[in-house]
Amino acid sequence: MRICVYGAASTKIDKKYTKAAEDLCEKMALRGHTLVFGAGDGGVMGAAARGFRKGGASVMGVAPDFFTNGTIEEIYPGCDTLVKTDSMGTRKTVMEANADAFIAGPGGIGTYDELFQILTLKQLRVFDKPIIIFNIDHFYDPIVDLLKQGVDQKFLRSDTLSLYKVFSENEMDELIDFIEGYDMDYTKANGECVDSIYGES
Repeated sequence: MRICVYGAASTKIDKKYTKAAEDLCEKMALRGHTLVFGAGDGGVMGAAARGFRKGGASVMGVAPDFFTNGTIEEIYPGCDTLVKTDSMGTRKTVMEANADAFIAGPGGIGTYDELFQILTLKQLRVFDKPIIIFNIDHFYDPIVDLLKQGVDQKFLRSDTLSLYKVFSENEMDELIDFIEGYDMDYTKANGECVDSIYGES
């Protein structure tokens, strides 16, 4: 499967986050999966790419043109394919269309944007793909609590909580088992790869 991993680009975050991300991604690679990600070299993004590489898997990076000049963030140099897009929005679209599953690792506002977009698309039945919140050291507890509060106070439908699964760094094998065993409804799955439409390799 093609696994999209979202996460921080920051090189200043605690190493517990990057280590867990790299370990998980190496495990996924060893089980035959490949990576789609935002092409960053630092933080959780870079750790994801290094993990898949250690496990012998291919890596597809997706980044807007203005990222690739090195002034925003460094691009991971080991991408097998680097898709350049014209905007952040198109970047998300390319990653979504080229992924069979999504994992949100710890990250900043861009990661939250990506997570909530795929939750919205799944709720709207645009696709049916597994979504994982990788809750390293309880990082995502506040967002998980916010979603539960939204359901409790009737801002969100009760089935919102079934759109995703939360796993900790101590549940990596269970996380991968969940993805591999996910019963996808292919009538709602958007499997078209759009890198040739929106970007250039």
